[in-house]
Amino acid sequence: MSMKEDNFSDWYLDIVEKANLSDKRYPIKGMNVWTPYGWKIMRQIDSFIREEFDATEHDEVCFPLLIPETEFAKEKDHIKGFDSEVYWVTHAGLDELDVRLVVRPTSETAMYPMFSLWVRSHQDLPLKTYQIVNTFRYETKQTRPFIRVREIHFFESHTCHVSEEDAQKQVEEDIEILAKIAKKICLPYTLLVRTEWDKFPGAHYTVGIDTSMPNGRTLQMGSIHHYRTNFSIPYNITYEDENGEHKYVHQTTFGMSERLVGALIGVHGDDKGLVVPPGIAPFQIVIIPILSKKNTEEVSAACVALRDVLVNAGFRVKLDDRNDRPGSKYYDWEIKGVPLRLELGARDMENGVVAFARRDTGDKGSIDINDVVPGVRMLLDDISECMYNKANEIQKSRIQDVDSLEDLPQDKILRFGWCGCEECGHKFEDTYGFKILGTPYHPEKFEGKCIMCGKPVDRPAYAAHTMSAPYSEAQTRSIRRFTSSTDQIGMMDIFSGSIRSVMFCRCDGIAVHQMHIFYGHGFA
Repeated sequence: MSMKEDNFSDWYLDIVEKANLSDKRYPIKGMNVWTPYGWKIMRQIDSFIREEFDATEHDEVCFPLLIPETEFAKEKDHIKGFDSEVYWVTHAGLDELDVRLVVRPTSETAMYPMFSLWVRSHQDLPLKTYQIVNTFRYETKQTRPFIRVREIHFFESHTCHVSEEDAQKQVEEDIEILAKIAKKICLPYTLLVRTEWDKFPGAHYTVGIDTSMPNGRTLQMGSIHHYRTNFSIPYNITYEDENGEHKYVHQTTFGMSERLVGALIGVHGDDKGLVVPPGIAPFQIVIIPILSKKNTEEVSAACVALRDVLVNAGFRVKLDDRNDRPGSKYYDWEIKGVPLRLELGARDMENGVVAFARRDTGDKGSIDINDVVPGVRMLLDDISECMYNKANEIQKSRIQDVDSLEDLPQDKILRFGWCGCEECGHKFEDTYGFKILGTPYHPEKFEGKCIMCGKPVDRPAYAAHTMSAPYSEAQTRSIRRFTSSTDQIGMMDIFSGSIRSVMFCRCDGIAVHQMHIFYGHGFA
């Protein structure tokens, strides 16, 4: 297996394969099969998301997969942001459809025509919904399990409010929910207000949720959006207020995806395999019987009893009673990242203890058999705390203040002064190949000058190389579209300074859809 620090990309793919998290051999690139262990992890995350949103009076819904083009096209900035990365259904059987159907890239355009029917009065507000579904985006470049895929396991909440202020309160609630979810997964993150050119298509503003990977790149795990009335106007989502006046609702969304699993792998994994936080581990504890020919039945019975005690106490437990050597079992469960390993043999039984080994630190010890439930609970709580603190310290260490453009560190998250103007922002990205992630959602003390124009500034910006961009930002803006006739579009893809391909496709609405994503927008 590759080493994490030597070759993160190869190590990541090795971990996904050896831990059996997904299978990429499905015959559509970027549409991987969730294997049982990977799906168990995702379901644990989903269950906690459901728990948090149910607790804040969100209602779960499930909307259809297909969206009519007539609805998709209503918000001009939204379709402009997604038209290059969607799948189209153009035929039903042998019949060409009168109205093409979009395979859901995200759900605004599916939900909001229905919201316009559901919302009538101020008494219907706030409307707070969420769903966990699959979305589809046509990634044309290198795919990577959980990070860059074409079929995305996706959580999204959508809300409607009487005013911009009430919608802002929802954003604040989303941030509180995020903190609880991230603590459960032991993932540190930054909250950064995206630049105008990188916000979600149609949003008033977007807050990106970023964590850092061992190769110095950042990964966007999700995002929160305040829409104001940018969607309610084209979709006519109005309510009658207490005075009988009809007003447009203000809206928010919050989205996260299976990238949470990708982040978990990159942040916590090591050269032995996964390290899964106890809160979302499919099995929090694995029990390994230490058998000999003389005591097989006695030890096996004791291990079954130990499992039952722990299961009845609410833990997720796996008893590995396979006919295999203990060392081989240790290796298998280390790869899968089970937080706590318990070992029980004849000597342990004589001493009235259970031996343990922590996956996060490798520390070993023993627990009195009579105190096994509180002892295990204390260990798992400590593992969670240690994993979060370690990841948080590492993320902080990857942030570096810079006030000069000379010798910019390529493996750091840069913190620097930026005046906020697009000219300086684009020039920085184009010249140095970093992506401006945005400015802090929660204000930070800062005094300095714009790193490009020298104007005094009182807030920092953050920039980094990202995991999600197929090109650097400079390369992205080197892509040029040009119209060669009314029904033909040519796309020139300029990569690393040279022409890589020129592709022409007919766009007369019949069938051919060779679509390219240039860089990611939105939740995923």
